[in-house]
Amino acid sequence: MSPWRPWTIPNAVSLLRLLGIPLFLYLLLAREDYFWSLCVLVIAGATDWVDGFLARKLNQISRLGVLLDPMVDRLYIAATLIGLALADLIPWWLVLVIALRDIALLALIPSLHRLEISALPVTYIGKAATFALLWGFPLILLGGLDSTTATAMAAAGWAFALWGTYLYWWAGVGYFLQTRTLFEQRNAKG
Repeated sequence: MSPWRPWTIPNAVSLLRLLGIPLFLYLLLAREDYFWSLCVLVIAGATDWVDGFLARKLNQISRLGVLLDPMVDRLYIAATLIGLALADLIPWWLVLVIALRDIALLALIPSLHRLEISALPVTYIGKAATFALLWGFPLILLGGLDSTTATAMAAAGWAFALWGTYLYWWAGVGYFLQTRTLFEQRNAKG
């Protein structure tokens, strides 16, 4: 596994994305400024791939980055869900459905420790789920603006959000199956 190497450009990008979370919530909830909160969310979504791209391009892949990037993604999704629900733009059942998947994945932690693995690799399904959610929520937020295209944006946002939620759960089931396979492989060797 790569070293921790905390001081890398990709990790700095992830840290900047992390700092955008409280700014997003402040703009959305305290100022009720949908436009600027949308801008923060779009920048976070657009730069989601930047840290991974830079890590590979600059050969700055690190253990910290492998853990930090998906953690920031999860925190953005959680903050966006809670913020949009508090702003009455999405129902609380959607927050619950997505949160339950992450709560279920917490059950994997003891198994990963026994396997001496800090995290499972992110899958393409997981990346697609994150992409869909990180673009669906801004579109739903656009639907909250007073504009002629608000209804179309909200509909597109819901399509992304629901598809992303499905993929999010599909990736979660995949992580359980991947963990089971790793145990089977270890037992076959043992």
